[in-house]
Amino acid sequence: MTPAPTLARLLTNVVLFQLAWFACVVTAARGQQWLGVLIAAAVVAVYAWLAPRRGRALQLFVLVTLVGTVWDSLVSATGWIQYAGWPELRWLAPPWIIAMWALFATLLNVSLRWLRGRVLLAALFGLIGAPLAYYGGVRLGAVQLSNAMAALLLQAAGWAVLTPWLIRLGVRLEH
Repeated sequence: MTPAPTLARLLTNVVLFQLAWFACVVTAARGQQWLGVLIAAAVVAVYAWLAPRRGRALQLFVLVTLVGTVWDSLVSATGWIQYAGWPELRWLAPPWIIAMWALFATLLNVSLRWLRGRVLLAALFGLIGAPLAYYGGVRLGAVQLSNAMAALLLQAAGWAVLTPWLIRLGVRLEH
C-alpha cells in the first residue's frame, strides 16, 4: 500500500483538479472546449508520470474515464442535460466532460483517500457533490438543463452509487 499523501500533495491535488475543472467548463462555455481538454490532459499526465505505480494509475484513469463516459452519455441521452459545444452527438458525452472524468480519477487515491471504507459517506459525497458541480456548470454556461430537477436528481443518484464504487476501484488498483 502506498503511504498517505502529504498535506502539500493533498492541496496540490485539490487545487490542480479545481483549476482544470474550471478550465474545462469555462472553455466549453466559450466554444473552445479543446483548450480545457488539453489542460485536463496535462494534469492527468503529470499524475500518471508521478504515480508510484504508473501502470496501475493509468488503468485507474482509463477505467474511470470509460465508466464516466458511459454514465454521462446515458444522462445526455435523456435530453435533460445538454452540453455546450457538442450539438452533433447529443447522445454522447462531449470531450470536455470525458476529460473531467479522467481528472476526477486523479482524486481517488489522493484527496478522496479519506473516503476509503466509508461507503455511506462516499455515497453522500457523490449525492451532494455531483449536483453542485453540474449546477456550477449551468451557472458558468457550459451546461443546460431542460428538466433541472430530474437531471440533478439523476446525477445525484448516479454519483451516490458511482462514488463509493470508484473509490473501491482506486483501492483495488493501488494494491
